Amino acid sequence: MSSAIWLQAARPKTLVAGIVPVAVGSALALRDGAFLPIAAGMALLGALLIQIGTNLTNDYFDFVRGADTADRLGPPRVTQQGLLSPKAVKAGALLCFALAIAVGLYLVAVGGWPILVIGIASVLAGYAYTGGPFPLGYHGLGDVFVLVFFGLVAVGGTYFLQAQALTATALMAAIPVGTLGVALLAVNNVRDAATDARAGKKTLVVRFGTGFGRAEWVAMVALAFATPIALWVTGAAGDAVLLPLLALPLVVAPFRLVRNRSGVVLNTALAATARLQLVFGLLFAVGLAR
Repeated sequence: MSSAIWLQAARPKTLVAGIVPVAVGSALALRDGAFLPIAAGMALLGALLIQIGTNLTNDYFDFVRGADTADRLGPPRVTQQGLLSPKAVKAGALLCFALAIAVGLYLVAVGGWPILVIGIASVLAGYAYTGGPFPLGYHGLGDVFVLVFFGLVAVGGTYFLQAQALTATALMAAIPVGTLGVALLAVNNVRDAATDARAGKKTLVVRFGTGFGRAEWVAMVALAFATPIALWVTGAAGDAVLLPLLALPLVVAPFRLVRNRSGVVLNTALAATARLQLVFGLLFAVGLAR
């Protein structure tokens, strides 16, 4: 099978959600004199493996549960297109989770039992997002999953791994990382509202309407930009923490689309929100490290 097909299946454009939390948590560790480059690198590898495993799991279960059909509006998925068999995609997901566990053994040796708990919970949650008897994404819990595991757990866990402590600043810094992840999900769910409803996928947008999803996007982005200001006002970080405000112009284009557009055009808003998450996250990491 072509490596290009597996690369498509991994959905590299989504990997920002795994990179940014590790960058932010490691930046805080650097500021506090606790940065461990090898541990940070292994944490990044583990996060990416869990992200790819989650992507493959979603690809598999959304197909077998009937959420991904010929009517799909989002970027093409390999199972839905017939490029890979469901069995192969599921095996790929399990392999990624297994490799993440292997990486986790090193991380546990560095960070102790709390890292073990975080690792196990992250792998199980990644699988349970669309898999298992109670798939989180199908019961309106996807937003909570993203906020917790791609925000609080990922940033806090990365910092704890290196500093052997968890501070209020680290938890606060996790907020914009998680909320921008939720903003991505909100765009996705507004775009897929009709097909998700037909498949019985009860996202928050399906439950409460596309107006809720649009408002959720705005609220999550606003909260992300409010966080560095709050860190600066409270004295938890210096002036450099305001660097993410330079990313504000990147909000305009996706906002115009999210505000009143529907359907496949929201793929452009999705890409723009991912770009916002990356630029904001890297500026935030630089600002926190100074």
